[in-house]
Formats: sequence, structure tokens, C-alpha cells
Amino acid sequence: MGVKVFVVDDSAVVRQALAHMLSGNAEIELIGSAPNPLLAMDMIRKNPPDVLLLDIEMPGMDGLTFLRQIMASSPIPTVICSTLSTEGSKVALEALASGAVAVLAKPKLGLKQYLEDSRREMIQTLKTAAKSKPRGRAPSVDWPSPKPGGQKASVLSSVHAFAMNKPVVIGSSTGGTQALELVLTSLPADAPGIAITQHMPEKFTAMYAKRLDGICSMEVREAKDGDRLERGLVLIAPGGLHMQLQKNAGQYFVRVADGPPVNRHKPSVDVLFRSASECAGRDVLGMILTGMGDDGARGMKVLHDGGARTIAQNEETCVVFGMPKEAIKLQAVDDVLPLDQMARAIMQFDSRA
Repeated sequence: MGVKVFVVDDSAVVRQALAHMLSGNAEIELIGSAPNPLLAMDMIRKNPPDVLLLDIEMPGMDGLTFLRQIMASSPIPTVICSTLSTEGSKVALEALASGAVAVLAKPKLGLKQYLEDSRREMIQTLKTAAKSKPRGRAPSVDWPSPKPGGQKASVLSSVHAFAMNKPVVIGSSTGGTQALELVLTSLPADAPGIAITQHMPEKFTAMYAKRLDGICSMEVREAKDGDRLERGLVLIAPGGLHMQLQKNAGQYFVRVADGPPVNRHKPSVDVLFRSASECAGRDVLGMILTGMGDDGARGMKVLHDGGARTIAQNEETCVVFGMPKEAIKLQAVDDVLPLDQMARAIMQFDSRA
């Protein structure tokens, strides 16, 4: 028996196209569909699916409200399939923060052809989601609290701006938006500079960075080519571009550029990790968080063998224990920690002589 999928989308065309696309795969079983969450609620209560494929913008109860209700009562792995307009992307980010496993884009035009072209990606995403451990909104943590007034690292005293410039590089994928939020909101404004590659569509990264910037003590922004990575700053690789760490005159910078996908991803965690090893050697901390696949595992091995400190998220707190598991298999990891200990590990690394 395949993965049981239930579709909630107000468009009859979408429901028909998805039914046609999924029906030809022996690993997927489409058990039903509904045009809105109100009808879906009763149907999935009687016959719970393994994965919910959910639209966001629908009349009546919207998909986000429905998702939050599902996650609060009986969590079901949920994949968002939505038109990613500017407003739609903001809501989809909120869906990820509320427990959705992944987001897939659908265009307003050429929908049937797009769904057929994206068949392989969607089926793989649904299969991975079925194995995930969905969580509601990430709980807040007590250490350390944000600075009053929202003070950002860019206005910190120059004493801290360049002292002990030891960078942190983080890679994550499925479940990573929530995981990163918990880690970054737990760091003080003068924490070491952090470069992050999170697998995310192009339209998402700028808004995701803006969202994090509003709730973190550190400054968070989407990386631009040539940005200097300094204390108190988090740079997130733009969707659709690779990000590398470089060093010049004792300072770290990022190079953001196009290129072929690596491990089927762009940006790729391996690209960031390998570049960090080349320019920072032992003076870098590498972390690999929740995500499907193996992107970042070989790059973390390069970091580890070069003397860098490396940490993987443990299975119990991962939404998908894929990327960390592969890094552990390669013996590329010094420590395996739960998510709520990652921020403390960063600050301990920073204080190390």
C-alpha cells in the first residue's frame, strides 16, 4: 500500500490534475479530496491520510487556519501546494512556521503542464513528508532574551564588531525554517556571524530573512554578493543561487553566484561547507540540521577533516532525520545535539580560545 494522500484545494482543475498525476504511481494512494477545509475536516477524521496536500488561499476557512487546527489536535504531515505570489509567499512562510513540512509552488498559468513536469519532485516530497514528524509552532526558549528596543548588531560598539571573528555555517532543509527560528531567536545580538544555506524557493528567502530579523536580536538578511560576515549578523543564501564563504584581509565575506545545482539543490549546503573549510579551517563551526537527502554531508566531512568543529541535530528533534543522519554515517560529526542546545553550543564555540 502506498502513501495515503488527501488533497484540499478549491480549484477543481487542480484537484483533477493532481488526481491524474498521482494515480499513476504505485507508491502513492490518493484517498480523497475536498474543495475547502470545512468539508475536508470530517473526511480526514473518518479516514486519516499519511500526508495532507493543502492549498493556502481558499474561501471560507483558509488553509493556514486549517493547518493550525490540525497541528494542535492530531498533527498530519502537511505539504503546502500554493500559488506563490508575494502575499501568498508570506502566508506560506507562516505555514512552515506553523508546522508544514514543505512548500511546493504552483503557477497561475500552465498549471497542468507544470504539475506534470513537477511530478517526480512532488512524489518524492510526499513520500518524505509521510516519514516526517510534524510539529506545531516551535516553542520559545528562555536563554538569552532579546535585547530591549530591538537593538541590532549593526549598532553595537566597535569593540565587538570584529573581535574573535570565528564564523558559523549552518545547513538545513525540510523542517529547517522552524529549527532555524528556534536557534536564532536564542542567540544574543553580539553572537558570531552566521552563514546559512536553507533549501528554499527563490521568492521565499528575502521574506524569510525579514521575518527572522523582526524576532531575533541578531541582524538577519538575505545575502548579497560581497556582504561581510561580521558579529551579530546572519546571512541567508538566496533561493536559486549558491553562497560561498571567502576570507580577505582577516575578514570573512560571502560570494553569491549562479551555477549548476549541487546534490539537486541551489543553493547547496555542500557548496557553503566546502568553501568554509577552505577559508576558515579550524576557526569555523559547522552545523547540519533537519532535512531530507544528503546535501551537506560530504561538505561537513571536509569541515571535520580540516579540524573544524561539527555538530548535527539529533533524530528526536528533527522533522526529517536525513541530512544529519548521512553526515553521521560519514563520521563527519563531533557531537549530536538536540535543537534546544544548538544556540548554547554556538556561544561555547565563540568563547573557545
